[in-house]
Amino acid sequence: MNEQRTPISAMPTPPSHGGPRHHFAARVPGGPTLEGGPALEAVSQETTTTIGHTPLRPDGPYPPEAPRGQTAWAADGYADYPDPPEAHTGVDGRDPASSTIGYHLAAINLHKSYRKGSLDVPVLRGVSLGVRRGEFLAIVGKSGCGKSTLLHLLGTLDRPDSGQIDFNGRRIDDLPAVHRDGLRNGYFGMIFQFYYLLPELTTLENVLAPLMIAENTWGYLTRRRQHRKKAAHLLEMVGLGHRLKHKPRELSGGEMQRAAIARALIAGPQVLLADEPTGNLDETTGGQIMEILHSLNREQNLTIVMVTHDLALADQADRVIRLTGGQIEAS
Repeated sequence: MNEQRTPISAMPTPPSHGGPRHHFAARVPGGPTLEGGPALEAVSQETTTTIGHTPLRPDGPYPPEAPRGQTAWAADGYADYPDPPEAHTGVDGRDPASSTIGYHLAAINLHKSYRKGSLDVPVLRGVSLGVRRGEFLAIVGKSGCGKSTLLHLLGTLDRPDSGQIDFNGRRIDDLPAVHRDGLRNGYFGMIFQFYYLLPELTTLENVLAPLMIAENTWGYLTRRRQHRKKAAHLLEMVGLGHRLKHKPRELSGGEMQRAAIARALIAGPQVLLADEPTGNLDETTGGQIMEILHSLNREQNLTIVMVTHDLALADQADRVIRLTGGQIEAS
């Protein structure tokens, strides 16, 4: 059965490299000052070098696919916004409108269903979208419309039944599992509604967990002091400098979410994926979390894709996409 292709109506016209982009800065003049932490703008210069992306080690996670310096997937690291690869005209090679070159993260004609007993329940029905580098994109819609499923597909936590996902012009949804794991650990930061902090670890140790996983024992130990300094700096940045040795059970909901944000940033990701990041928080605390996200987007040029049911929060993003019945509503 032939699939009906969906035009990328959600894709904005991609800017040329170095082109202007519209920031949220005007809505948060001067940047926020968080309780227990310094103003984010006061540490932005240090943070740029501290949490900026560190190239991958020569041993992974991606194998070399082209001579050194020619490809984003070179073994010596991931080029930051490389020159576009070979001409790419979409899934079937016949639809130039579906090209993802020029977008930081993009999806083409995603379909996803889940099995419930003997029935296939469709969740996404041909979703296509593109996210520019440094954009803050909000995805909204009613419960069950496919918001979280879409975010999980973008972050390679799951695979689409059909369609594809590109990151910096390279397809990623069909990578082997070990490479997708490395992509999430090194290039995608993820925060969720339920925090997922490890209860036996301190706040500092929870933030360090991705680095413990990414490196072998000797590699981690040789850089342990540097890693701890970086983690402490991130916790200070999100207002938890006084909570380094506390366990999750000793933290409030807002503090746990701040710790989860610091953990998501420890590897210096290029993209932050946030699934209902304020869903379990009161309005005031949720507002503080949003201030952190906006400051990261503005000061670090961090690409953020956020799923939320709160239209007031979504309206603060650069752009809003609405999902209805597993499809993107026409604007």
